[in-house]
Amino acid sequence: MRLTRTPKQWFVAALIMLPLPAMAEIPVIEKAIAQQNGTGWTFSVTLRHPDSGWDHYADGWEVLDENGNSLGFRKLVHPHENEQPFTRSLSGVQIPEGSKKVFIRAHCLVDGWGEPVYEIDLTD
Repeated sequence: MRLTRTPKQWFVAALIMLPLPAMAEIPVIEKAIAQQNGTGWTFSVTLRHPDSGWDHYADGWEVLDENGNSLGFRKLVHPHENEQPFTRSLSGVQIPEGSKKVFIRAHCLVDGWGEPVYEIDLTD
């Protein structure tokens, strides 16, 4: 007995065999610390991201005020595929007087800004 397939069955079979598109893999902020000093605030942020080389890596993070305004940006200039998670700092960030919290969000070269943001309470 010989089995034959219709064109529709061949099409479905071909679709099943195609590789699936990669899911967006945004950087995850595992930890963030804020310390006030004489020149403003220093933020140390620990990120995890499946960096795969120069074409796809976490390329920065920023500090936002409660209204979503950017207070500082830390550019990451190379992939960290062999250093996960990794921590980088940004100093001299000026926080508006009276601010009780800030937010950190991370950026991926390919997938853009990650959500959710990481909240830091400045009153602690």
